[in-house]
Amino acid sequence: MKISVLIVEDDPTMRVVLKNTIQSVDMDIEIDKIYEAENGQEGIKVLKEQHQIDLMLVDIYMPVMDGLDMLDYVHDHPDFQHIPAIVVSTENDEQRIDAILRKGLGFVPKPLTNVLLKDQIVNMLGKVAETN
Repeated sequence: MKISVLIVEDDPTMRVVLKNTIQSVDMDIEIDKIYEAENGQEGIKVLKEQHQIDLMLVDIYMPVMDGLDMLDYVHDHPDFQHIPAIVVSTENDEQRIDAILRKGLGFVPKPLTNVLLKDQIVNMLGKVAETN
């Protein structure tokens, strides 16, 4: 399975970490393309320009438009609402994390581990496969 991933993260170092992590984790999934955006507004622009995004990794706390606002937009947009998303964040408020999970989003705390990120990717892509 080949997938295209959109990483939405304001920290350039963390974008590199995420990119390297998803490329190095051993999965039955081949990463075809990785797109990057510095905030939610840029993430939406990438979604509109690239119609083949299969998975999003999204930070919460970003300037211009935060990750939750972007994900709310994605959820309400018929062209994008099918795209699974994993929130990768320093968020540690249990109620906010629970709200993220209730929305059907994945969650990986920073600092992230390869195993947890891999598990979330496989889980989120598995949910999409089940609904198709």
